[in-house]
Amino acid sequence: MEYSTAIVFSQHSLFPSTLQTESRAYPFKPWKQRSCQSTRFQCHKMYVPGFGTSPESTAAQHLHHFFNFIAVKVVAAQLQSYNPEAYEELREFLDKYSLNDGDKFCADLMRESPRHKNLALRILEVRSAYCKEDFEWDNLKRLASKMVDDSNKKLMRDYIVDTSCIVDGKQICN
Repeated sequence: MEYSTAIVFSQHSLFPSTLQTESRAYPFKPWKQRSCQSTRFQCHKMYVPGFGTSPESTAAQHLHHFFNFIAVKVVAAQLQSYNPEAYEELREFLDKYSLNDGDKFCADLMRESPRHKNLALRILEVRSAYCKEDFEWDNLKRLASKMVDDSNKKLMRDYIVDTSCIVDGKQICN
């Protein structure tokens, strides 16, 4: 955990407003009257070193591409049932162009032909609607946390079994 320290300086001047007499030991106000305080701020978030982007930004980018993938699947399923010709055109386009970068895929699809432009606009519409209305964000957080916890428990359990001398309650090492 990273801590930072902030020093709060008072509004008192370092120069006295009236002339000090010789009987005083300090030409300035005594230290007890100063209100310098050292305060520790605790940061409750982990510092994650990165390459100029936060982990959340990276995850958002991956989700953005994932939403594009989902939108293409939804549009393809819709086309397969009511417009087989457009479905085949989309399948052929998918064979030629990668779906790894969702924005580039849609931009290329828009420029292919007027028919393809309509498919691209439909994909953009579906990915926006899915992201805003259908994706279960709370469920994502719950599932991700559960997967991490379950994986950690399994890895720790496997490590203990591999490194301990006890298997099924019986000691196997001397």
